[in-house]
Amino acid sequence: MRAPAFSPTRRDFLASAAATTTASLMGQAFSAPGDSSRPNILYVFSDQWRATDHGYAGNREVITPHLDQLATQCVNFTHAVSGIPVCCPHRASLLTGKRPLSHGLYLNDLYLAPTHRSVAHCLNDAGYQTGYIGKWHIDGHGRSDYTPPERRQGFQFWKALECTHDYNHSHYFTDRSPKAVPWEGYEPFPQTSAADDYLREYARSDQASPFALFLSWGPPHAPYHTAPEEYHRKYPDGSITLRGNVPAEHREAALKDYHGYYAHMTALDECMGDLLRTLEETGLTENTILVYTSDHGDMLHSRGAMKKQQPWDESLRVPFLVRWPSALKNKPRQIDAPIDTPDIMPTLLGLAGAAIPDEVDGRDLSDVILGKAAPDNDYAALITCPSPFGQWDRARGGREYRGLRTTRHTYCRDLDGPWLLYDNDEDPLQTRNLVGDPDFRALEREMNDRLVAQLEATGDEFLPGPELIRRCGYVVNPKNETVDYRQPFNPANTTRSPLG
Repeated sequence: MRAPAFSPTRRDFLASAAATTTASLMGQAFSAPGDSSRPNILYVFSDQWRATDHGYAGNREVITPHLDQLATQCVNFTHAVSGIPVCCPHRASLLTGKRPLSHGLYLNDLYLAPTHRSVAHCLNDAGYQTGYIGKWHIDGHGRSDYTPPERRQGFQFWKALECTHDYNHSHYFTDRSPKAVPWEGYEPFPQTSAADDYLREYARSDQASPFALFLSWGPPHAPYHTAPEEYHRKYPDGSITLRGNVPAEHREAALKDYHGYYAHMTALDECMGDLLRTLEETGLTENTILVYTSDHGDMLHSRGAMKKQQPWDESLRVPFLVRWPSALKNKPRQIDAPIDTPDIMPTLLGLAGAAIPDEVDGRDLSDVILGKAAPDNDYAALITCPSPFGQWDRARGGREYRGLRTTRHTYCRDLDGPWLLYDNDEDPLQTRNLVGDPDFRALEREMNDRLVAQLEATGDEFLPGPELIRRCGYVVNPKNETVDYRQPFNPANTTRSPLG
């Protein structure tokens, strides 16, 4: 069933681990490298898996038993959002803790400059061994090209590729060679096996330093129909119910796409089961922070739309589970207050006891996870599309927007003014836009005032996308899908101060 495992050699592992001996005195001040109480980190995320499509989230048709069991042991952020729901921008915010107009990656296929302090840099300084396996997508030098060590944002162990969606014929590069190495078969399987082998080698090596390993799966991002056939067979005809906001004219195509989407998900759920078993077998479970999430969701025919970038919940909302048995005592609980992408990096650093750079935009929610602080249930996550592109460009209805997602409400403005307002408790499928409704004028005014205050606080003038691109010096190709990476981002040319 599973593809053969790719095993990192002891030489591979120890070579990456040796780099941690250069940890800075600042990192050592938090906790000496030999302090076994410091947690390991295993951060697992998929591409384009929306929050609703898990058994534990209420979807009883998608088959995700391992994730459902994991959720019973976790802190579950039920209203996690991807504040800029598209691949490259999310990943840059994940690694830097910055908003897109701070790090500059608000389009796909841009290059994240090495001047930023990434989560890996900070963890390296704190004495961690860091590693990355799978999809990268912030290097901007060609989706199939080699990413040299100086462009890996501090990650030491490396088995990654910039980007591919050919999940059955893909490759990666190692930490020491520019020669492409093929993944054997359906890539999530050997990628997960590589992570399993990393964990086993770590456990055998009796390392004094903790690890932080990031595993990035490409599915369930389209193409939806390329999971191994055995996973398609788990969803016979008539077993799938579409979301209630899929138009009738999309029904046939949607049923086909849901089938493939769910097949990918069930395959990835088995991968998660492998990781959970490996953590248990190696004795690493108790003191490993395991995070499971996704970079953004997928409209998948809801409202007749596809893919991401869009301000509706199918695109915005993502799963976000955190397990750390030795600290949380396996007491599951739900946190309804939103967590946004820039919050992830400082929160991981807070849990690890590592220094958080001053320039970070996100919030450290580690005390909320640990139960030492109450969640801010009034928090509003800032959601943005600085410049629509690709599959949601202007010809397909794309538009610039700025908005807020609270636990209950969604509010958005486009360049012409108020655009969307939903009460998501009363209208979870977001079918009734309350903008302009006299019965909700006070709510609209309140949400607008909050949004204006957030934009002022972040220095965002809400420019048209073409003007923002012009100021940044980016050169967009004729399809408006990628940019010329040779024009580096200069924050001084935008409405933000230079932070990186």
